[in-house]
Amino acid sequence: MAAARLRLLSSGLLSPAVSRTRHSSSLQGLRALSTLSTTLGSGAGEDEIERIRREFEDAKRNYLSIPVAIKDMAKMNPQGIYVNKNVKLDDLQVYGFDYDYTLSHYSEHLQCLIYDLAKKHLVNELKYPESCLQYEYDRGFPIRGLYYDRLKGCLLKLDFFGSIEPDGCFFGRRKLSLSEIKELYGTRHIGRDQARQLVGLMDVFCFSEACLLADTVQHFVDAKLEFDASYVYEDVNQSIQHVHRSGLIHRKILSEPQKYLIKNSQVFRFLKMLREKGKSLFLLTNSPFYFVDGGMSYLLEDEHFDGNSWRELFDVVIAQANKPTFYNSDHPFRVYDTQKDTLAFTAVDKFLPNEVYYHGCLKSFLQITKWRGPEVIYFGDHLLSDLRGPAKAGWRTAAVICELEDEIEIQNGDNYRFQQAKLSIIHDLLGKVHATVVSTEKGQVYRALLDELNAERRQCRSAMRDLFNSSFGATFLTDTGRESSFAYHIHQYADIYTSKLENFLSYAPESWLHPPHDIKIMPHNAKVPASLFSGS
Repeated sequence: MAAARLRLLSSGLLSPAVSRTRHSSSLQGLRALSTLSTTLGSGAGEDEIERIRREFEDAKRNYLSIPVAIKDMAKMNPQGIYVNKNVKLDDLQVYGFDYDYTLSHYSEHLQCLIYDLAKKHLVNELKYPESCLQYEYDRGFPIRGLYYDRLKGCLLKLDFFGSIEPDGCFFGRRKLSLSEIKELYGTRHIGRDQARQLVGLMDVFCFSEACLLADTVQHFVDAKLEFDASYVYEDVNQSIQHVHRSGLIHRKILSEPQKYLIKNSQVFRFLKMLREKGKSLFLLTNSPFYFVDGGMSYLLEDEHFDGNSWRELFDVVIAQANKPTFYNSDHPFRVYDTQKDTLAFTAVDKFLPNEVYYHGCLKSFLQITKWRGPEVIYFGDHLLSDLRGPAKAGWRTAAVICELEDEIEIQNGDNYRFQQAKLSIIHDLLGKVHATVVSTEKGQVYRALLDELNAERRQCRSAMRDLFNSSFGATFLTDTGRESSFAYHIHQYADIYTSKLENFLSYAPESWLHPPHDIKIMPHNAKVPASLFSGS
């Protein structure tokens, strides 16, 4: 393990130009902690525990000395493209795109709007108490990738292996303790039977849903009313779906596009670049055409087209596709009349320029276009609705995850990396302290040291979590340092992932994207090992 960690030194994480002398004073505090790792290795026993205690106290006094080594570590690119599976861009001939949060991005006002409209539907149509109207959307509460337990009413953050994060379980707006989690679930690990009662909240639109679920549960708790958590989910989800399917949200956005839509000329540059290089493009979205047309017209109104419409950027435009059903159904395509707002009755056996199509299915799409397997890449933001179907069909897949950029910026910061370095050292110490055999008489001293190390670990985890989200922490990582369940879905269904489409403009069209050989799960999550601060 030590040899593997030392490879970081040879891989360029530390600048070779930085001398040992320059680092010695700034690394003194963290080296003191690292020294504990080597002293434990001798298996000294009781006297060793006492010596570790003294060295641990010395090290804590030097924590504020931020090491130069952290400042010189290579930083991850917030606008980078991160790779789970090899993708050769030159082999891609067909580019497909979702619309919402892929081609278009929205301001923070949108989540408040969805929350308010759904809240009013709960009260006015489903007859929830009017006191529910007092709640407001809390943008600092939810993150993407949470789960709602329909039986127990808890909002959960899971790790890569399906275990509940110790600080990631809320009943209403109250965080449950680890003992409460174990009392409720028996264990932190979610088994297959329990997993069936969980609902994943995987896209950005789910932020408002997660917040409304927690607030509704909290309302019943505060009012001391009995309730069935599954009914709460059904009603909240129905209200959220009503906001979308009724067109309320679409009409509101189009009435004030400058408030909700974020213009970005770089997206147009990317699409135009693909067309100029002879690539085929298609749009596949669940949104109705009038909404997409209004949004794209606004987003690209300042751009100059060779033709008359944004639709000329695409070979095929498909709206109301009903993903994920689109990928495994036999629904026929229908030609949509954009002037009359009607669907034609004639069969669709080819896609014509400037036509718009509704519904359809993957099977018919492949039969008509003859676009096959790895020559097609599809971009979307929802890992399950957008990307799971294409991944199973053999297409290449790209996840657009807007939170990625901010989270990498935080991980690049000295504060985060300093806390991560401390946490790595403490983990090493805890492992070796656990391996030290002590007599019964010295057991109290042994446990006291363990308690202090565990307290230090909790402090590091809390400090790192609060840099991201005070309720649930980072989207891609848990407080324990493991990748989150959301990261698992990215790893499973996205060949590549990035924060926005225009990041591809920084890569040559013939680039061969491949994952780093020394990163096994999520390539953007840098690791700071304890050995980085050890003396030779």
